[in-house]
Amino acid sequence: MTTAATETAGPAVRVRFLGDFELTVNGIPVRRWRAGKARGLFQYLVVHRGQMLTRDRLYESLWPGADSTAGSSLKVAAHALRRVLDAHPDRPGDSGIQLFYRDFGYVLHVTGLWSDLDRFQELVHAGLRAATAGDTALARTRLRAAIALYGGEFLRGESADWVVEQREYLRALVLRALGVLRTDAEDREDFVELIELCKRTLEIDRHHEETYRALMAAHGRRGELACVRRWYELCARRMRDELAVAPGQETQRLLRALIPAAARTAAPAPASVGGAPATVRALRPAGRQPGTPPWSTEVRTSALARPVRRARPDTRAPGLLARTADPATA
Repeated sequence: MTTAATETAGPAVRVRFLGDFELTVNGIPVRRWRAGKARGLFQYLVVHRGQMLTRDRLYESLWPGADSTAGSSLKVAAHALRRVLDAHPDRPGDSGIQLFYRDFGYVLHVTGLWSDLDRFQELVHAGLRAATAGDTALARTRLRAAIALYGGEFLRGESADWVVEQREYLRALVLRALGVLRTDAEDREDFVELIELCKRTLEIDRHHEETYRALMAAHGRRGELACVRRWYELCARRMRDELAVAPGQETQRLLRALIPAAARTAAPAPASVGGAPATVRALRPAGRQPGTPPWSTEVRTSALARPVRRARPDTRAPGLLARTADPATA
């Protein structure tokens, strides 16, 4: 592809991996790729740019099961890539992309590259470092920007093993970022942001049980017990139908604490004088220990896990009980 240089601010090459793949060079989108693996080769090389990737590694990732010593697929894909992007090492076009062949492998260099993949990872790591350092405001800013940049799973619709591996790594990163922001919203009692963060989390992982608990507790604090039950039932149905498991004990304990009638043997609910029900008040975050950051992942309902001690019946003989009760006969 030949493109005229444009006087535009910012990087000349922009790549989007999160969601649908998109490549623009000097403001012009690249939509027509030659037959073969030219696009897949470019995607792999950009993710590992600057590294010398051997033929064996490229074949293993892009042509699994093929014989790297006999096939010409890699050579054909590299030739097509140079034609599409003006990436010849000796006659580079205005794209700033160069594909070199060195020592039985390839290496890609890109001048002026912006990648949503790189920026997303930078923002998440910066936000988590700020959270660890106790700078909640900076952590909130960085992690919100990362979530906004996450437009979908890595290379949506593609199924190569290297793509799936990278996708799961990025999924773990975005869930970690959402978890930190969710805990921060809980501490600030920002119900609106909390609900939005939970929604984003379940869009990425519909079986994220901790998120269902956050929703149950948030509605419980507002006295919306019907919502509590509906979120629990949705969680239980998805876990049962799609993973063949039941909700964890922590989730079930939370349901029983918020809705005592959900317990198998429900005890009378303690009376409350004004304000929220006692079971709801008990779920409000207790004061943290000194030095514990607000984004800590400690279980907020640990008090629910303490077993209830019940009085045991006295099985001693009636005569012994009488002597014990009457000091004169003891």
